[in-house]
Amino acid sequence: MTITAPEDVLRSPNTVLANAVDSTLDVLRPRVFAEEPERIRFVVGTQINGHPHIGTHLVQSLAFLLAEQTRDDYGIDVDVEFHALDNAPAETVRDPETGHRYQRTYVHQLGPDAIGALVAEHYTPLFDALSARTNVPYGVTTYTAQQDGPEFRAEFVRTLEYLEEIRYWLDPSAGSAHIRLPCPVCGWAEKDAQRTRLLELDDSGALFESVCMDHGRYESDITPLGGGYVDLATLYRNVVKERAYRPDGTLRVMVKGGDWVYGCSLVDGAQSAIGPTATAPARIFTPQILGPDGGKLSKSLLRETAEAGPAEGAPFGWLLNPSLWPGTPEDYVRTLTGFGELLLSSPRHFFRSYTTTEMERLIVTTRKPATNQTQAKRPKSMAIYRQYFDLIADGSKTVEVRVQYPSMLRIKVGDLINFTCRELSCLTRVTRVGKYKTFKEMFGTEDVRAVNPNASEAEQLEAIYAIFPPEKEALGVITFQIERVKGDG
Repeated sequence: MTITAPEDVLRSPNTVLANAVDSTLDVLRPRVFAEEPERIRFVVGTQINGHPHIGTHLVQSLAFLLAEQTRDDYGIDVDVEFHALDNAPAETVRDPETGHRYQRTYVHQLGPDAIGALVAEHYTPLFDALSARTNVPYGVTTYTAQQDGPEFRAEFVRTLEYLEEIRYWLDPSAGSAHIRLPCPVCGWAEKDAQRTRLLELDDSGALFESVCMDHGRYESDITPLGGGYVDLATLYRNVVKERAYRPDGTLRVMVKGGDWVYGCSLVDGAQSAIGPTATAPARIFTPQILGPDGGKLSKSLLRETAEAGPAEGAPFGWLLNPSLWPGTPEDYVRTLTGFGELLLSSPRHFFRSYTTTEMERLIVTTRKPATNQTQAKRPKSMAIYRQYFDLIADGSKTVEVRVQYPSMLRIKVGDLINFTCRELSCLTRVTRVGKYKTFKEMFGTEDVRAVNPNASEAEQLEAIYAIFPPEKEALGVITFQIERVKGDG
């Protein structure tokens, strides 16, 4: 029997990483097995400098979809945490006397209340819709709030002991750590921190001297509990952020755009120079969205393109500014998550890049009309191991077993489930749903051979408990009797 594969719509080349895993989430498996976390938190840093483009929304939606699939596949509680980077430069000027560049962050220019309003305008509606779609809770914090916490500030002070060892990792060209300490009077800080000096360092904190273009020299006494605003350049901020987590039963997974692959080699170099940490987060790099010329889709390039006038092959409006989406917000979220599910259907589709032209083609090809009927019949995608996938594909496995996560409870008789394994997919229809208190009770009703014709009940229970520990079994057990959909291959 032929298996319908996503290549009907999308063809992706193999890569080293895609060849090593059966599912995108397999990259987390070593950490999950080693740490046995109680929760997995997917962390996404978000710029707030204007309208987000489609690449930003894709990373954010993939964070929710990755969390949803992790919960369903690993049986671990999940959530998503967004870091609003309110330390991004809102203004940049050059001191006419010295030539030094200065910047003022969004939070210094606008204030915390306006930052909250920006997040509410550009992101909260999307996050709410994605959370409702996946039943994954989320939270939002700002960089200002993060760096004001004692863990972050204490870790920053500790890294200063290794400043000589890490400064060329943080800035290979000039060896500057770019520690920006804004003037307490006006909020401006020297962008490249060329005249910021570390005067004293001990267990209680660090004393710095900086220069303001308007107010001259000033000092900042940075301690774990206060002493002024600390604004670190991107690489240094990530070094401190990754080291500041403490053992609390939560595995953090940094969800980053594909362009971060290159930068993380420098972050890892600095981490190695400082020394290992037991709480380092995992990372997943999402597909990078490219402009028609093959360069990363970026706001600065978009502004330059807009000033130069329309160009042949330039992406259409809503890809650059999703607020221009011609349909309803619900249709936008449905389209965005549908595209994300296509990417997650195979590691080959996930670990690669897409031009805006290809992304638009795929969205147009796979997008369904926004009707109640198509919403009800849109397949639920479930990743599954190859040994079980083959049994479903040949028709010998007709019962799938999960625990009663809210996302599983939404599946009803007649719904479609698209089981996926790397580039393969198998479309099925649910013909019966069973609910049980325990796996043992489930096997008292369900046919053991229908769940797995190649294993005994004892062997199956051992395999199931390896995936779903007792606290997950306590949620309840759910089974889906399935049949292959005719015409799917």
